[in-house]
Amino acid sequence: VLRALLLALSTRRRIGDLMDRVPATRRLVRRFVAGPTADSALDVIARVNARGMAGAVTYLGENVTTPAQARAATAVYRDVVEAIAARGLRALPSLKLTHLGLDVSPAACATNVAEVAERCAAAGTRLWIDMESSAYTERTLELYERLHRTRPQTACVVQAALRRTPADVERLVGMGAALRVCKGAYREPADVAYPVKADVDAAYARLAERLLQPDAQARGVYAGYATHDEALIERVRATAAARGVSAERFEIQMLYGIRHDLHARLRHSGLGVRVLVPFGEDWYGYFMRRLAERPANLVFLLRNLVRPAAGGI
Repeated sequence: VLRALLLALSTRRRIGDLMDRVPATRRLVRRFVAGPTADSALDVIARVNARGMAGAVTYLGENVTTPAQARAATAVYRDVVEAIAARGLRALPSLKLTHLGLDVSPAACATNVAEVAERCAAAGTRLWIDMESSAYTERTLELYERLHRTRPQTACVVQAALRRTPADVERLVGMGAALRVCKGAYREPADVAYPVKADVDAAYARLAERLLQPDAQARGVYAGYATHDEALIERVRATAAARGVSAERFEIQMLYGIRHDLHARLRHSGLGVRVLVPFGEDWYGYFMRRLAERPANLVFLLRNLVRPAAGGI
C-alpha cells in the first residue's frame, strides 16, 4: 500500500515544487541526486572511480513535449560523453527515450539517440537505454533493436516486475545484447506487472540466472544486475561461479545514495560495481520512485526532516 501511494505521488510534480522550498528536503534529495549540473555528477563519479567502482550518469527528465526540449537533452548527453572522456572517467551515460523525444516524434528520438550512441562509440564507451513504464516497453525495444544493428555496444534495460519480460529477454539474448535487469519502479496494473514483492524477486532471480546460461554467454550477452538486494547479489555471484562465468561478463549496478555500505564488500568479493549517479533539476519523480523501492529510504526521509542529512559517496 505504501509503495503504491508513493508511486502515485511520484506523478504529482507540484508536491516536488513544495518540497524544494524546504531546506531539509533539499538536503535529503542530494543523498540521491548529485546536483543540478553535469559537473556535480561527474565530480561524484570521480570519487566513485577512486574507490574502485565504475559510474553511470543520467540526466533527470522524461516525457518532454517539444522537439526543442528533446534536442536540448540530447546536447546535454553529448556533452556528458565528451566530458567523461576528457576527464578520463570510467563512466557511461544512461538515458530515457522520452527525455529525447519519444512522445514527440519516434523518428526524431531515434536520431537523437543515434547521435549520443555515435559519441559513445567514438569515446569507446557503452550507452544504456533505460526502460520506462510499460506503455513504452515495446517502442523502447523496437528502437533498441534498430540501433543495436549499427551500435551493438548499446545496452537495454528490462524490468523483472513486468510479466512480459521473460519473452523480451529471450528476444534480447537472441541478439547477443548487453542488458540490465532491474526490478521496476513504475506503478503498473496487476495484469501487466506482479503486484507482490516476493513474486518480483522470484522473477528477478530467474532472469538473472537466464543471462548466465551457456547459450546466452556464447552469444556475447553482457549482464548488468541493478539491485541492492544482498540475497539476489549473492545468488548471481554463486551462479556465475558455478557456471564458470567470468566476473568480467557481468556487473552489479547500484543507485547513488543507496546501500553504499555494500560497495567495499562487493568489490572485495571480486564483483564489478557500477554506481548510477543522476543530476538535474527535474528530480521529483526519480526521488519518489527511490522512496517507493525501499521502505528504509522513507524512514531516512522522515528522520532527516528534523536533522541534517547524512552523506553518501
